[in-house]
Amino acid sequence: MNPPLALRPGILLVAPPMLRDPNFWRTVVLLCAHDAEGSFGLILNRPVTLTLRDVLEVPVNYPLSLGGPVQPDTLHILHQLGETIPNAQQVTDGVYWGGEVEALLEKLRTDPPEPERIRCFLGYAGWAPGQLEAEYEAGGWLLAPAQAHHVFQNDPLQLWRQVLRSMGGEYALLANFPEDPRLN
Repeated sequence: MNPPLALRPGILLVAPPMLRDPNFWRTVVLLCAHDAEGSFGLILNRPVTLTLRDVLEVPVNYPLSLGGPVQPDTLHILHQLGETIPNAQQVTDGVYWGGEVEALLEKLRTDPPEPERIRCFLGYAGWAPGQLEAEYEAGGWLLAPAQAHHVFQNDPLQLWRQVLRSMGGEYALLANFPEDPRLN
C-alpha cells in the first residue's frame, strides 16, 4: 500500500472540477518548493502563444506557458539537464528547476536541448506560509505524484484529464466532469 501523499516538492496539485477560480480552473501545478516560508509551483497546462525567443535573445523557439498569476513578467524553467546546470534543484526524478541563470542561458545559446527536455514559464503560483495547507484541507486541491512525463509531455491541454484518470477510482470519474455542470 502506498503511503498517503503530502504537500512537498514533486507533488502535483490537481484542481478539482468544482474549483472556479479562473487562475486555477482545471490546472495541474507542479509543486517545486514547499517550506516554512510558503509554497512555489508552476502550472503545467496553460500554454500561451509566445515563445522563448519572444522574451529572450536565444536561437531556440521553445513554447512558453503561464506558470501562474504571480509576477507574470518573470521566467522560470523546468528541465532535464540535471547537474550540468549549477544549482539546479531536483523537484522529482528527471525534473530540475532553474539553476544558475548564466549557465542556463549559455546552454540555450550554444547547445540547446531538445524541446522535449525543457519547459519555460512566465510567472508562478505562490502561497504564503500555511495558505496552501489550508486550501488543501478545505478540498481545494487533489494530490498526485509527479513524474517527468507529466512535465514534458507534448499536449499540456490534456494533462488535467490524464492525471485524474491515472489516479483511478473516483478521481478517474472526475476527468469527465462537464466544464459547465449547469449545461449537463
